[in-house]
Amino acid sequence: MSSQLTDRQQNVYDMIRGLIVKRGYGPTVREIGEHFGIKSPNGVMCHLRALERKGLITRSPNKSRAIELTHAADRNGHSLPMAGMVAAGPTTLAFEQNDRVDFSEMLFREDRFILQVSGDSMINAHIADGDYVVIQKQENAEPGQMVVAQTDEGEATLKFWFPEGDRVRLQPANDLMAPIYVRNARVLGIAVGVVRAGI
Repeated sequence: MSSQLTDRQQNVYDMIRGLIVKRGYGPTVREIGEHFGIKSPNGVMCHLRALERKGLITRSPNKSRAIELTHAADRNGHSLPMAGMVAAGPTTLAFEQNDRVDFSEMLFREDRFILQVSGDSMINAHIADGDYVVIQKQENAEPGQMVVAQTDEGEATLKFWFPEGDRVRLQPANDLMAPIYVRNARVLGIAVGVVRAGI
């Protein structure tokens, strides 16, 4: 949705969404105009009409602070893409899904995504079957970081990352499970947060 906005429309939308999140209600036309140096109320209204046409906001003409986020806009701003399942036991392919999981604006960044954990190989790291991990997209990791790693066969797993010479040790956090050794593995991202299932 945001790719369909002009830079100014995006900035106006971000201001509206930010104020609604922080204080519970949106700005007035005058506040928007003052914030962006738009002297004409009609100039502000043009941006608001565009945001309304694109399904991001709704407005009530009889109220001064009647700008509200639509359900679609709220999901776009406060959710992360649900990228699928990641193994914390035997490795399985992490697959793409269109679902989104809302964990509020605190965790929202364009370069992050959510994976749901399957298995109990990370249980000693307090990550249980069904929990969600927030993954920061990046291709490099320091030894000992928790990563989502993908092998040449396309299998993906959540493990601690330990390069060792010509191989990589993917270390589980479960005393009953042995590490996985692979010749080639690619870091898809590092774990930066965990949301326990049912909380």
